Amino acid sequence: MNLNINHKNALICGSTSGIGKASAMELASLGANITLVARNEDKLNQVLSELPSEDGQEHRYLIADFGNPDSLKQTLSKDVKNRNYHILINNTGGPKGGPIFNAELSEFVNTFKQHLLCNHVLVQAVVPRMKKEGYGRIINIISTSVKQPIEGLGVSNTIRGAVASWSKTLATELGPFGITVNNILPGATATERLSEIMINVGKKLGKSAEESEAFMKSIIPAKRFAQPEEIAFAVAFLASEAASYINGINLPIDGGRTKSL
Repeated sequence: MNLNINHKNALICGSTSGIGKASAMELASLGANITLVARNEDKLNQVLSELPSEDGQEHRYLIADFGNPDSLKQTLSKDVKNRNYHILINNTGGPKGGPIFNAELSEFVNTFKQHLLCNHVLVQAVVPRMKKEGYGRIINIISTSVKQPIEGLGVSNTIRGAVASWSKTLATELGPFGITVNNILPGATATERLSEIMINVGKKLGKSAEESEAFMKSIIPAKRFAQPEEIAFAVAFLASEAASYINGINLPIDGGRTKSL
Protein backbone atom coordinates (compact mmCIF):
# COMPACT_ATOMS: atom_id res chain seq x y z
CA MET A 1 0.00 0.00 0.00
CA ASN A 2 1.41 3.38 -0.98
CA LEU A 3 1.11 5.66 2.05
CA ASN A 4 4.08 7.78 1.09
CA ILE A 5 3.34 11.50 0.99
CA ASN A 6 6.95 12.66 0.69
CA HIS A 7 7.27 16.27 -0.46
CA LYS A 8 3.52 16.87 -0.29
CA ASN A 9 2.55 20.16 1.38
CA ALA A 10 -0.12 19.88 4.07
CA LEU A 11 -2.10 22.73 5.64
CA ILE A 12 -3.48 21.59 8.99
CA CYS A 13 -5.92 23.69 10.99
CA GLY A 14 -6.32 23.62 14.76
CA SER A 15 -2.94 21.93 14.93
CA THR A 16 -1.63 22.94 18.34
CA SER A 17 -3.43 20.20 20.26
CA GLY A 18 -5.67 17.14 20.02
CA ILE A 19 -6.56 15.66 16.64
CA GLY A 20 -5.00 18.53 14.69
CA LYS A 21 -1.62 18.15 16.37
CA ALA A 22 -1.73 14.35 16.07
CA SER A 23 -2.50 14.68 12.36
CA ALA A 24 0.41 17.06 11.85
CA MET A 25 2.78 14.66 13.62
CA GLU A 26 1.58 11.67 11.58
CA LEU A 27 1.74 13.41 8.20
CA ALA A 28 5.20 14.76 9.01
CA SER A 29 6.34 11.24 9.90
CA LEU A 30 5.27 10.18 6.38
CA GLY A 31 7.37 12.87 4.75
CA ALA A 32 4.98 15.81 4.31
CA ASN A 33 5.90 19.46 4.70
CA ILE A 34 3.56 20.80 7.37
CA THR A 35 2.02 24.25 7.70
CA LEU A 36 0.37 24.54 11.09
CA VAL A 37 -2.58 26.90 11.48
CA ALA A 38 -3.85 28.24 14.81
CA ARG A 39 -4.13 31.52 16.69
CA ASN A 40 -1.66 30.99 19.57
CA GLU A 41 1.89 31.62 18.38
CA ASP A 42 3.56 30.19 21.48
CA LYS A 43 1.75 26.89 21.02
CA LEU A 44 2.48 26.92 17.29
CA ASN A 45 6.20 27.30 17.97
CA GLN A 46 6.10 24.44 20.47
CA VAL A 47 4.42 22.04 18.05
CA LEU A 48 6.72 23.19 15.25
CA SER A 49 9.72 22.14 17.33
CA GLU A 50 8.22 18.66 17.82
CA LEU A 51 7.45 17.83 14.18
CA PRO A 52 9.54 15.03 12.61
CA SER A 53 11.80 16.21 9.78
CA GLU A 54 14.00 13.21 9.03
CA ASP A 55 13.25 13.51 5.29
CA GLY A 56 14.46 17.10 5.14
CA GLN A 57 10.99 18.63 5.34
CA GLU A 58 10.41 22.31 5.88
CA HIS A 59 7.70 22.97 8.45
CA ARG A 60 6.13 26.34 9.18
CA TYR A 61 3.02 27.96 10.62
CA LEU A 62 0.37 30.59 9.97
CA ILE A 63 -1.40 32.56 12.67
CA ALA A 64 -5.14 32.77 12.03
CA ASP A 65 -8.32 33.39 13.99
CA PHE A 66 -11.23 31.35 12.68
CA GLY A 67 -13.66 33.79 14.21
CA ASN A 68 -12.83 36.17 11.36
CA PRO A 69 -13.19 34.66 7.85
CA ASP A 70 -12.13 37.90 6.14
CA SER A 71 -8.87 38.03 8.07
CA LEU A 72 -8.23 34.36 7.29
CA LYS A 73 -8.83 35.07 3.60
CA GLN A 74 -6.22 37.84 3.61
CA THR A 75 -3.66 35.63 5.35
CA LEU A 76 -4.18 32.81 2.85
CA SER A 77 -4.20 35.01 -0.24
CA LYS A 78 -0.65 36.08 0.60
CA ASP A 79 0.48 32.58 1.53
CA VAL A 80 -0.74 30.69 -1.55
CA LYS A 81 1.07 33.05 -3.91
CA ASN A 82 4.31 31.34 -2.95
CA ARG A 83 3.17 27.88 -1.87
CA ASN A 84 0.92 25.17 -3.24
CA TYR A 85 -0.89 22.72 -0.97
CA HIS A 86 -1.68 19.11 -1.76
CA ILE A 87 -3.46 18.33 1.51
CA LEU A 88 -5.90 20.42 3.55
CA ILE A 89 -7.11 19.31 6.97
CA ASN A 90 -10.09 21.38 8.14
CA ASN A 91 -10.26 21.08 11.91
CA THR A 92 -11.85 23.56 14.31
CA GLY A 93 -12.87 23.30 17.95
CA GLY A 94 -16.56 22.81 18.65
CA PRO A 95 -18.94 25.40 20.13
CA LYS A 96 -20.18 25.30 23.70
CA GLY A 97 -22.82 22.72 24.49
CA GLY A 98 -26.42 23.11 25.56
CA PRO A 99 -29.97 22.44 24.35
CA ILE A 100 -30.67 23.85 20.92
CA PHE A 101 -33.84 25.62 22.12
CA ASN A 102 -31.80 27.79 24.50
CA ALA A 103 -29.14 28.73 21.93
CA GLU A 104 -28.74 32.39 21.03
CA LEU A 105 -28.78 33.35 17.35
CA SER A 106 -25.22 34.62 17.73
CA GLU A 107 -24.06 31.10 18.63
CA PHE A 108 -25.30 29.76 15.30
CA VAL A 109 -23.79 32.69 13.37
CA ASN A 110 -20.38 32.45 15.07
CA THR A 111 -20.19 28.67 14.68
CA PHE A 112 -21.23 28.90 11.04
CA LYS A 113 -18.37 31.37 10.45
CA GLN A 114 -15.80 29.27 12.29
CA HIS A 115 -16.68 25.99 10.65
CA LEU A 116 -18.35 26.34 7.28
CA LEU A 117 -17.27 29.79 6.10
CA CYS A 118 -13.63 29.36 7.13
CA ASN A 119 -13.56 25.89 5.56
CA HIS A 120 -14.84 27.45 2.36
CA VAL A 121 -12.22 30.22 2.48
CA LEU A 122 -9.49 27.61 2.88
CA VAL A 123 -10.78 25.49 0.01
CA GLN A 124 -11.06 28.45 -2.35
CA ALA A 125 -7.47 29.38 -1.53
CA VAL A 126 -5.84 25.98 -2.12
CA VAL A 127 -7.95 24.28 -4.80
CA PRO A 128 -6.79 26.26 -7.88
CA ARG A 129 -3.24 24.92 -7.55
CA MET A 130 -4.51 21.46 -6.57
CA LYS A 131 -6.32 21.40 -9.91
CA LYS A 132 -3.14 22.32 -11.76
CA GLU A 133 -1.24 19.49 -10.08
CA GLY A 134 -4.06 16.98 -10.48
CA TYR A 135 -3.78 15.98 -6.83
CA GLY A 136 -5.67 17.16 -3.78
CA ARG A 137 -6.88 15.78 -0.48
CA ILE A 138 -9.40 17.78 1.54
CA ILE A 139 -10.24 16.14 4.85
CA ASN A 140 -12.78 17.65 7.23
CA ILE A 141 -12.74 16.65 10.89
CA ILE A 142 -16.38 16.88 11.90
CA SER A 143 -18.32 14.66 14.37
CA THR A 144 -20.48 11.55 14.54
CA SER A 145 -23.37 13.96 15.08
CA VAL A 146 -23.51 14.11 11.27
CA LYS A 147 -25.07 10.64 11.40
CA GLN A 148 -26.69 10.74 14.83
CA PRO A 149 -27.27 14.04 16.70
CA ILE A 150 -25.64 14.15 20.13
CA GLU A 151 -27.83 15.24 23.03
CA GLY A 152 -26.81 18.55 24.56
CA LEU A 153 -24.79 19.73 21.52
CA GLY A 154 -27.57 21.50 19.62
CA VAL A 155 -25.58 24.18 17.80
CA SER A 156 -22.77 21.78 16.98
CA ASN A 157 -25.18 19.18 15.58
CA THR A 158 -26.75 21.80 13.32
CA ILE A 159 -23.62 23.37 11.88
CA ARG A 160 -21.65 20.14 11.51
CA GLY A 161 -24.53 18.75 9.46
CA ALA A 162 -24.24 21.77 7.18
CA VAL A 163 -20.49 21.20 6.82
CA ALA A 164 -21.09 17.56 5.84
CA SER A 165 -23.55 18.60 3.14
CA TRP A 166 -21.15 21.27 1.85
CA SER A 167 -18.37 18.69 1.75
CA LYS A 168 -20.44 16.12 -0.18
CA THR A 169 -21.35 18.74 -2.75
CA LEU A 170 -17.72 19.77 -3.08
CA ALA A 171 -16.61 16.15 -3.55
CA THR A 172 -18.81 15.88 -6.63
CA GLU A 173 -17.51 19.11 -8.13
CA LEU A 174 -13.80 18.47 -7.49
CA GLY A 175 -13.64 14.73 -8.19
CA PRO A 176 -12.85 15.15 -11.92
CA PHE A 177 -9.66 17.04 -11.03
CA GLY A 178 -8.04 14.32 -8.92
CA ILE A 179 -9.15 16.01 -5.71
CA THR A 180 -10.98 14.03 -3.05
CA VAL A 181 -13.09 15.51 -0.26
CA ASN A 182 -13.87 13.32 2.73
CA ASN A 183 -15.14 13.71 6.28
CA ILE A 184 -13.79 12.00 9.37
CA LEU A 185 -16.32 11.72 12.18
CA PRO A 186 -14.53 11.21 15.50
CA GLY A 187 -16.44 9.82 18.42
CA ALA A 188 -15.38 10.45 22.02
CA THR A 189 -11.67 11.25 21.75
CA ALA A 190 -9.30 12.06 24.60
CA THR A 191 -8.95 15.80 24.00
CA GLU A 192 -9.62 19.02 25.93
CA ARG A 193 -12.98 19.21 24.17
CA LEU A 194 -14.01 15.85 25.58
CA SER A 195 -13.09 16.99 29.09
CA GLU A 196 -15.50 19.92 28.69
CA ILE A 197 -18.26 17.60 27.49
CA MET A 198 -17.73 15.23 30.43
CA ILE A 199 -18.07 18.12 32.87
CA ASN A 200 -21.37 19.13 31.26
CA VAL A 201 -22.62 15.53 31.27
CA GLY A 202 -21.68 15.24 34.93
CA LYS A 203 -23.59 18.39 35.84
CA LYS A 204 -26.65 17.19 33.97
CA LEU A 205 -26.60 13.76 35.63
CA GLY A 206 -25.51 15.02 39.03
CA LYS A 207 -22.39 12.85 38.90
CA SER A 208 -18.68 13.34 39.52
CA ALA A 209 -16.21 13.65 36.64
CA GLU A 210 -15.13 10.04 37.21
CA GLU A 211 -18.71 8.77 37.17
CA SER A 212 -19.42 10.80 34.04
CA GLU A 213 -16.37 9.32 32.30
CA ALA A 214 -17.40 5.79 33.25
CA PHE A 215 -20.91 6.39 31.93
CA MET A 216 -19.66 7.75 28.61
CA LYS A 217 -17.34 4.79 28.15
CA SER A 218 -20.13 2.36 29.01
CA ILE A 219 -22.16 3.34 25.92
CA ILE A 220 -19.21 2.74 23.57
CA PRO A 221 -18.86 -0.89 22.41
CA ALA A 222 -15.06 -0.56 22.61
CA LYS A 223 -15.47 0.62 26.26
CA ARG A 224 -12.84 3.32 25.92
CA PHE A 225 -12.16 6.70 24.36
CA ALA A 226 -10.14 7.10 21.17
CA GLN A 227 -6.67 8.59 21.28
CA PRO A 228 -6.02 11.51 18.90
CA GLU A 229 -3.39 9.40 17.12
CA GLU A 230 -6.06 6.87 16.14
CA ILE A 231 -7.94 9.60 14.29
CA ALA A 232 -4.70 10.79 12.73
CA PHE A 233 -4.02 7.34 11.24
CA ALA A 234 -7.25 7.66 9.22
CA VAL A 235 -6.30 11.20 8.20
CA ALA A 236 -2.96 9.93 6.89
CA PHE A 237 -4.61 7.15 4.88
CA LEU A 238 -7.15 9.47 3.26
CA ALA A 239 -4.34 11.94 2.46
CA SER A 240 -2.30 9.31 0.63
CA GLU A 241 -2.21 7.88 -2.89
CA ALA A 242 -3.79 4.70 -1.51
CA ALA A 243 -7.11 6.53 -0.98
CA SER A 244 -7.34 8.01 -4.47
CA TYR A 245 -10.74 6.40 -5.21
CA ILE A 246 -12.35 7.26 -1.88
CA ASN A 247 -14.37 10.43 -2.27
CA GLY A 248 -17.37 12.01 -0.56
CA ILE A 249 -17.55 9.70 2.45
CA ASN A 250 -18.37 10.20 6.14
CA LEU A 251 -16.06 7.93 8.13
CA PRO A 252 -17.03 7.40 11.80
CA ILE A 253 -14.13 6.54 14.11
CA ASP A 254 -16.00 5.99 17.33
CA GLY A 255 -15.43 2.49 18.67
CA GLY A 256 -18.84 1.47 17.35
CA ARG A 257 -20.91 4.02 19.29
CA THR A 258 -22.95 5.37 16.36
CA LYS A 259 -26.07 3.25 15.92
CA SER A 260 -26.95 4.29 12.37
CA LEU A 261 -25.60 2.57 9.27
